[in-house]
Amino acid sequence: MILGIEAAAKVAGVALWKDGQIISEEMVNGTLTHSETLMPMVDRVMRSVGVAPEALTAIALSAGPGSFTGLRIGAATAKGLALGLDIPLVPLSTLEALAYQAALASGRIVPMMDARRGQVYTAVYRWENGRLQTIWEPEAVSLETLRERLAAEAEPAVLVGDGAALYAERLRPAVLAPAHLMHASAAAVATLGAQKYAEGMHIPGDALQIEYLRKPQAEREREEKLANQEQQKE
Repeated sequence: MILGIEAAAKVAGVALWKDGQIISEEMVNGTLTHSETLMPMVDRVMRSVGVAPEALTAIALSAGPGSFTGLRIGAATAKGLALGLDIPLVPLSTLEALAYQAALASGRIVPMMDARRGQVYTAVYRWENGRLQTIWEPEAVSLETLRERLAAEAEPAVLVGDGAALYAERLRPAVLAPAHLMHASAAAVATLGAQKYAEGMHIPGDALQIEYLRKPQAEREREEKLANQEQQKE
């Protein structure tokens, strides 16, 4: 019994996986903050199928990259539940969970999340032998760099994620996934998490680390300001 939590971007979602099936799921793509929606969704998802928290085996979590605020709220929720129930966590790359949505697509699967300042968080995967294979590791790159990389190979590419929706026109002939596959889903997190849990890829709740890929904007701006001040002194 795996509880999947997705809160890395605008979409917040919770899903419950049991014995190879998603038995309950809820997602919100709205204006409320994750701090308002996430725990009530956990409660509703579990109550809807009569599952008590003590029945959970593990909690799978989309652990970055993504929104710094969303990641922290998701991590705090998952960590608190895992520690309280004394069960492990299964942290997943948000980009891998996004790609898992389009797992059966032919060719390259390219998850994209808007990292702002002209960059996207991205990676490239391919579905082979019933598993996602990583072609390019997750990183923050400029849109131009991604465009050049995709254009260097003739293999078809499918774009998923909020960054894909923003920049698909500039990355043609890569194609945009349909709406129901565009956002990372808690069902994908729970299903992929169940697979990784079975392979022993889980950790204690207090060992969780978020994968930001890039420093928070406030920290980057502070570093730039200090660097400018140093240059002016010279």
